Amino acid sequence: RSCNPPVGNLATGRTPVTLTTCGQNSTELYCSYPDQNLLHQTSHGCGQPRCTKCNANQPDNSHLPADMTDDFFANPISWWQSAQGVHREEIRLDFETEFYLTHVIAVFKSPRPAAMVLERSQDYGQTWRPYKYFSVNCTATFGLQDDLIEEGSMCTSRYSEAVPCTRGEVIYRALSPANKIEDPYSPEAQDLLKLTNLRLLLLKRQECPCHGSGLVEKPQRFAHYAIYDLIIRGSCFCNGHAEESPGSAGFLREPGSCVGVVHGKCVCRHNTAGDHCEKCAPLYNDQPWKPGDGKTGAPNECRKCRCHNHADSCHFDLSVWLASGKRSGGVCNNCKHNTEGHRCQRCKPGYYRDRGKPMSSTEVCKPCSCQPMGSANATFSRSWRCHPKTGFCYCKPGVAGPNCDRCLMGYWGFGENGCRPCDCARDCDQHTGNCFNGYDNEPFFNIPIGGRIPDLVQMPSNESEEEWKWNDHEQGFSALRHPEKCVCKEKVLGSVTDFCQMKYAYVIKARILSAHDKGTHAEVVVKVKKVLKSSKVKIARSNRSIYPESWTSRGCTCPILNPGTDYLIAGQEDSRTSKLLVNMNSLVKPWKAYLGKQVSDILRTGCK
Repeated sequence: RSCNPPVGNLATGRTPVTLTTCGQNSTELYCSYPDQNLLHQTSHGCGQPRCTKCNANQPDNSHLPADMTDDFFANPISWWQSAQGVHREEIRLDFETEFYLTHVIAVFKSPRPAAMVLERSQDYGQTWRPYKYFSVNCTATFGLQDDLIEEGSMCTSRYSEAVPCTRGEVIYRALSPANKIEDPYSPEAQDLLKLTNLRLLLLKRQECPCHGSGLVEKPQRFAHYAIYDLIIRGSCFCNGHAEESPGSAGFLREPGSCVGVVHGKCVCRHNTAGDHCEKCAPLYNDQPWKPGDGKTGAPNECRKCRCHNHADSCHFDLSVWLASGKRSGGVCNNCKHNTEGHRCQRCKPGYYRDRGKPMSSTEVCKPCSCQPMGSANATFSRSWRCHPKTGFCYCKPGVAGPNCDRCLMGYWGFGENGCRPCDCARDCDQHTGNCFNGYDNEPFFNIPIGGRIPDLVQMPSNESEEEWKWNDHEQGFSALRHPEKCVCKEKVLGSVTDFCQMKYAYVIKARILSAHDKGTHAEVVVKVKKVLKSSKVKIARSNRSIYPESWTSRGCTCPILNPGTDYLIAGQEDSRTSKLLVNMNSLVKPWKAYLGKQVSDILRTGCK
């Protein structure tokens, strides 16, 4: 819920500033009437005036500005008094920060002024605006209607009579029936209630009606302003995100300080921060800051950014907020642990994600371990040394291995420019390029079934196509490094009967991400986008590996699987190892919407 800090006396512990004080330069003799409430002239009269001296430098005879704001219970007869003969006096209270005002009470020792203005500043005294005008005649003095006649007027005569001559009160309420505020934290409420300074302008003295013909004292000795108590009730300004200030019960109690001072700093809740809870805490800027809603009670809490424990702070970005449909606008600051991104969600260049650790782990990003000579610089993102998700390095032409530290089979001469193709039917010495003995004379050619057929001149006519497939136990090679060299004989989508007879274990739509040489086999990483059919192996719409069973020494897999391309893939599975397999009997086609619909229809109605 939205919160409200307690109300206290903002004047307590703070000393007002006045233009004058009695006895500043020398001792003054002044007179006043006894302390009694004279509501009207009585038969007893006003009593005899009392005269004494005032000297600001003598503690027993001084009446300083601080006497207006001391504890009125402990010091009920202390007061401030102006110099004699002044008509215009100013009493100003300056706050060190912003507060909310509820009401002001001034208890006068002298007769109340015939004209007075209560003003506030919201910019530390740069500009001032009136709260209320006070006058015995509002129209004559300020040109305003009296609120006793016109409710809501800025002027009132309610507190301007000379009687009572002492202990007369002037009261101002910031929230009155004329100032109806539904939400105390709305901009309208802040404009009315928030202040940094308060000022009383005393513009016109008036005499007590007790001054009669029998007065023996000099009139100028009564010519002063005097105030017993100045009470300014208000609270910390916390935007609805706090209900207390540091110290007990919302009041500051520091060693050597006055007890009961209303402190200007808030103890913020709702993941907010600042003296007035005017901003979100460092790691809670995922949506715009808002004040608490005093009307509905909604707290409008600040929401934590998703930085996966890799940042100590974040900031709100309007463009990110709008791009997300106003769901999330937090951008993490100074991502740690070798991460980067708006949410520290990826590894920075030169590092890759350790899939064995949660994203929040401090060791989730591991450094790439690429062989400098064998790894390529001209990748699609020049700053990436290895794939940020798998850690496999980007190799130069003819280079193989997760770290790009050796030549592909069929290549030789590992160096600055990669490896060169062997000028042999099969493999050659990786250091010299010499063909291995007997390879050129064997009736075996580098002819992947359905793949590119280089310089085929001596194919025995009695050999069938099946004999030229790679066996399951053959060594695998890094696939898809040079897909432009590969041309495979593709399986076509024939009749419904032909498709159903293949009894495919799975049918998916997938994007090819990368392919890797695992030494004994090839592994292709794909992103599954749609699952049209699955069997025993559970398939989710996420990244996973598929395993080609046919590959060549030239770095090709057949059927061809080009990185960055979406394919329709139908194939078999190995339920024992939970692997999805791809071979020459698999259906592999670049994805087309009509093709997906055709296969979906066959699976739904054709194959029983």
